[in-house]
Amino acid sequence: MKILFLTTAHNSLSQRLLIELADRGHAVSVTIADSAQTMLDAVARQRPDLIIAPMLKTAVPEAIYRRHVCLIVHPGIMGDRGPSSLDWSIQGGERRWGVTVLQAAEEMDAGPIWARHEFPVHAVAEAKSSLYRAEATEAAVRGVLEAVEKFQQGVSPIPLDYANPQTRGRLRPAMTQTDRAIDWARDRTDAVVRKIRAADSAPGVLDQLFGLPVFLYGAHPEDRLEGPPGTIVARRDGALCRATVDGAVWISHLKLKSEGQDKACRFADAGCPRCDEEFCPITGIKLPAAQVLGPLLRGVPEAVLPVVSENPGRTFRELRYAEQDGVGHLYFDFYNGAMSTTQCYRLRDAFLFARSRPTRVIVLHGGRDFFSNGIHLNIIEAAADPALESWRNIVAIDDLVCEIVNTMSHVVVSAIRGNAGAGGAILALAADRVIARDGVVLNPHYRSMGGLYGSEYWTYLLPRRVGEVRAQELMEACRPMGTREAKAIGFVDEVIAGDAESFERQVAAQAAEIARRADVWSLLREKHEKRVRDERAKPLAAYREEELARMKVNFFGPDPAYHRARENFVYKGRAPRSRPAIFAERRLTMA
Repeated sequence: MKILFLTTAHNSLSQRLLIELADRGHAVSVTIADSAQTMLDAVARQRPDLIIAPMLKTAVPEAIYRRHVCLIVHPGIMGDRGPSSLDWSIQGGERRWGVTVLQAAEEMDAGPIWARHEFPVHAVAEAKSSLYRAEATEAAVRGVLEAVEKFQQGVSPIPLDYANPQTRGRLRPAMTQTDRAIDWARDRTDAVVRKIRAADSAPGVLDQLFGLPVFLYGAHPEDRLEGPPGTIVARRDGALCRATVDGAVWISHLKLKSEGQDKACRFADAGCPRCDEEFCPITGIKLPAAQVLGPLLRGVPEAVLPVVSENPGRTFRELRYAEQDGVGHLYFDFYNGAMSTTQCYRLRDAFLFARSRPTRVIVLHGGRDFFSNGIHLNIIEAAADPALESWRNIVAIDDLVCEIVNTMSHVVVSAIRGNAGAGGAILALAADRVIARDGVVLNPHYRSMGGLYGSEYWTYLLPRRVGEVRAQELMEACRPMGTREAKAIGFVDEVIAGDAESFERQVAAQAAEIARRADVWSLLREKHEKRVRDERAKPLAAYREEELARMKVNFFGPDPAYHRARENFVYKGRAPRSRPAIFAERRLTMA
């Protein structure tokens, strides 16, 4: 069939649905529905057999749903209605939730039901964005495929009936900041965590810190630290720990509300390179909490947690290392998969530690939501010199990739349990073996970010797996790729079905089997000989030099396309009116 997606953003869910439907032979086109007229024009142009709205924040025009079947993917149980479904379910501590595929009608979310699927939710749920990308996405895929099959077979949907005892949902309003507000003198740790996670990754929970209005993100319960409720008791790797009535909670990211800009600057030290500019870049950008508060955190102790730490309890940590059955497991989980200059070097140092251990296999476990998405565009946008910070960040991630590629003492395995994009997708290819969880979405390309050329040694790593022609096609097409295609073309070696926990267990078992092999030394020798042959054909340093020469032009050259695209990405198309001139003429030579 010809299927048209009307979606507010081509996000992870719409990409996954596109992949699943295309794999089943459907011709899918995607329209970003920024207005009613855009939707009307797309329908007139495409003349689809079926319309699907994977994530639509505006109503479908009557002229469309009267003439076409339009399936709405609603992240709520049967009968649930309203724009804050996941928010209410997480904050209310629901233990089961679901996704309903319904038909667009006059009343929003009240149309007849084509499919519904439920899933369990942890007592202290993951962040809204995590639940959406994992359990809700899997339920949505099952629901949409079921609905499409019913549509093709001529099966009619079931009207919404609130008299049905199975209809547990109800109409609820949009959740407000009043609903989300934290009472630090009363709310227990789990309640604080639920409130922040119900608003993560948007809109965040509006709160006050040092008199500044800030939105809170990235909540992690803390079992051991404590203090007077509401006070900042520690910091770690950019996050801050705030005491509650029965413990504490880590907050990894903040976004300064716009009216807090002047007050923040009065608190900050003199000499800030941004203070004389009309626009303060920290305002309106989600950043590591310590970066937003800066000198206001003076005197707050650093709660260092080594990468190897036995039973620290519930806490915040981006890096963790453990050994089992002759295998070193290196876990890294960065917020939204973005890796700053500092994070790249911390991960590199952790990898070097893993490489020094008397094991024979190292497994790189990326995050549950994202394996990695490459360089950290938000931190780059907020830097005093975004071009220079872009350069530092790409050099740092290249240094990490270089160490992995040149590891001759261990078999290295990349375990992709979450989505991966741009340099993060290429990072996985630095390993000897790449295993992906079925259903993850891969975007191994850069050019949609203002024509960015990319680095991470992709000109070496990608062609050696998929060939030169396919590598160029992946880079130029800028399209999402599913795990079935990735396995077919050699981008990954194996695809494992199941949830993230099951995937981890199966990867660990495979890694242990490699470590036990009697011929593991032969594997390492073959790996070394292959690297020597490749180095003779073309040194690894030459790939890096060529890539960085192109990146230097992207960062420092006269064309501002990358900077414009980055700004658009960071501000979600709503860049501030007043903005410092970041496109001044620059020299192309670097110190």
